[in-house]
Amino acid sequence: EALARQMQQPAPMPNPGKRPPITSHVLDCGVGRPAADLLVVLEQKVANQWQEIGRDKTNSDGRCPKLLSVDHKLQPGIYRCTFDTAGYYAASGGTCFYPEVTIAFEIVNVNEHYHIPLLLNQYGYSTYRGS
Repeated sequence: EALARQMQQPAPMPNPGKRPPITSHVLDCGVGRPAADLLVVLEQKVANQWQEIGRDKTNSDGRCPKLLSVDHKLQPGIYRCTFDTAGYYAASGGTCFYPEVTIAFEIVNVNEHYHIPLLLNQYGYSTYRGS
């Protein structure tokens, strides 16, 4: 009976309410909607070399839910997100002036959350520190 009750209950979510320490969101301002299926690579600079620590494609909401795990432990230092804009535009038969966008940023306080948004169109982009 206890086993039957346990099987009917949904499995608890790991770290409910937590989010990964670094997240990203891409909006395609040229079409006025999230940029879906855009590859994002996250790297950390270690001893003057870039090391990949995460990789994901944006979902239909333009977010990368699997860029890092919620349990990833940040270290102070320089990080960068590289967005494959050429691949994103090529998938819909388009082109763009910036084939990739790289956003480098510094993490000092490893207990904060870092959100890296990208506002994109075929001929330009902007970013800011999100929340």
